[in-house]
Amino acid sequence: MFVLPPPPRYPTGQTYNGLPAGTPTPMIETNNVLGTPAGPEFQFLVGEGKSRLYVLKEDLHLATPPPHPSEAPIVNPNPLSTAPQPETAGTRLSLLNLDVTPLAPAVYRTTSRSDGAPGSIKEHPDESQSSTDVRESSSDVGRINSSDLLPFPSNAPAFGEGNTLLAPPAQKDANKRRKPKNNMSKSNSSFISRVINHEALNKRLQDRARDGLFAFANINRAFQWLDLSSPSKADYLTKILFTKAHCLCHDVNKVTKSATHIDVVMGFSTGEIIWWEPITQRYTRLNKNGLINGTPVSEIRWIPGSEHLFLAAHMDGSLVVYDKEKDDTIFSPEDDNSGPRPSSDTTNGASRVNYTSQIHVHKSVHSKNQKTNPVAVWKLSNHRINAFAFSPDNRHLAVVSEDGTLRIIDYLKEDLLDLHYAYYGGLTCVCWSPDGKYVVTGGQDDLLSIWCPGEGAALVARCQGHHSWVTSVAFDPWRCDERNYRFGSVGEDRRICLWDFSVGMLNRPRAASVRQRPSVSSRPAAGGAVVPLPPLHRAETSGTGGGSSRLRSDSNLSAAASVTEAPERGGKVLPHPVEPRATTATLPPVLSKIIDDDVVCWLGFTPDAILTSCKTGHIRTWARPSELAPQLEEKKAA
Repeated sequence: MFVLPPPPRYPTGQTYNGLPAGTPTPMIETNNVLGTPAGPEFQFLVGEGKSRLYVLKEDLHLATPPPHPSEAPIVNPNPLSTAPQPETAGTRLSLLNLDVTPLAPAVYRTTSRSDGAPGSIKEHPDESQSSTDVRESSSDVGRINSSDLLPFPSNAPAFGEGNTLLAPPAQKDANKRRKPKNNMSKSNSSFISRVINHEALNKRLQDRARDGLFAFANINRAFQWLDLSSPSKADYLTKILFTKAHCLCHDVNKVTKSATHIDVVMGFSTGEIIWWEPITQRYTRLNKNGLINGTPVSEIRWIPGSEHLFLAAHMDGSLVVYDKEKDDTIFSPEDDNSGPRPSSDTTNGASRVNYTSQIHVHKSVHSKNQKTNPVAVWKLSNHRINAFAFSPDNRHLAVVSEDGTLRIIDYLKEDLLDLHYAYYGGLTCVCWSPDGKYVVTGGQDDLLSIWCPGEGAALVARCQGHHSWVTSVAFDPWRCDERNYRFGSVGEDRRICLWDFSVGMLNRPRAASVRQRPSVSSRPAAGGAVVPLPPLHRAETSGTGGGSSRLRSDSNLSAAASVTEAPERGGKVLPHPVEPRATTATLPPVLSKIIDDDVVCWLGFTPDAILTSCKTGHIRTWARPSELAPQLEEKKAA
């Protein structure tokens, strides 16, 4: 008599995930690994001198679970195969600080030059500098405090204002937030495979510093909640494993955050959405089984200033507004006569909707049918939406799609304002400058584009430095002021690039600006004069609507101007043609370096570091030069 061994946790052999027979399969309950690599390959210089040296502080490798046994096996591992594969987005992070001072809001710095002129970034106290010359400093970041960060003024109305049906239900205790319905730790849902909480979760939350940094990370079918301010940051607070579905995106509500409540929404490859409250470990599942939209969610964001509404971009070209507290119902487009209707082209007797001049409002936020989700549905195109970003003044929305377009939308009025095209291929990422004057996009043409929605031509410059598709772009608010800007980008070439540009430089003639400029940090025109950017522009309407003009504004437009001068809904937008390269300025990066062995898919900025993440789960923290100044002084003394 003998006892048979238990069956393997995962089946092995050719039938599982295309692995050869006998190949062991990794276990699910793997742990995060924290490392501190050292060497010249883990450093990069921005400018000249050791005081501008960024050094890899730590490398946190997230545990990456294997595919779930119920997932369809990869029969043909050929990379050119067209067999359907689960959507994946690599590793994406959201950073959260529960302190009163926001971690990285839409802000800009206002410092003073030594000669009294505003808008300069000085490198050292005894150094004068032109407002158009941006260089890295070892002491600059260290001098920044909360008083230097001024919030972007916003008097925008609330989304859906005027529709009383969208008002949240009254609560007896205003400080007590509503929780999701279900207990995630005790869930028997087939959608959730397993939930692993830290054994001392409550104690760690009580003992942590209030100004500590939380991080939420999605990687394939796993989602982790981390405490980056803890000495044992490799130990996750909570790890959730999902069945079949991959978490592609998530967002944290900055309005409702507190020491006792955090609202997180996640979007999945199945189209489903989860509203999760990590402190009480409760969740609600929205768009269950794709009831409203069955295509994957590529981007999800809380609507600025809202406690219960969020916007999700689905890969069928739709933007859907959900309410976290409402139930779902089968959605059918409403006959909304108040909304704009896209024009139709008739070819061979068939009608084809033209999305280049308008957005199609399937359901308006002002609809009287607001008992269930969705709150609003906007169809932008028949191609997948890759990313979107809200403007700092909470009035406009920048959306990039696989069809190579950048759309500027007044989401408060559900109106398309502008449409721009990439050189070729799709646009993959987008962000606004901290002051809302510029929009930066990255795409499959390996370029980054700087747009100014307030200018007639809109395209300001192309940034050339990546060798493959750009995956993420973000501004560094601690290196921006009223005239100078810095933003970073990462791409599938495993490279990080940092870019500097200034207002005075961008107002030069485009054809001559590149050939005569030795670096990005060029001086202004003779006499230091800088031409201010026009806040408004007019564009002729397309179609047969006559010669009437359509007024559009940049994101800095005041509330009064936007109310009195904005056009009525239903007008057409003339898409901007592609700017030829011969007349477009090309900016080189101030830094370009390979920083990882895998595709880099996200980056973010904090006051003391740059954070990056790659497809295989490495979260790397690159310390700013200010943190290294004491170490350099000790080495000199030794």
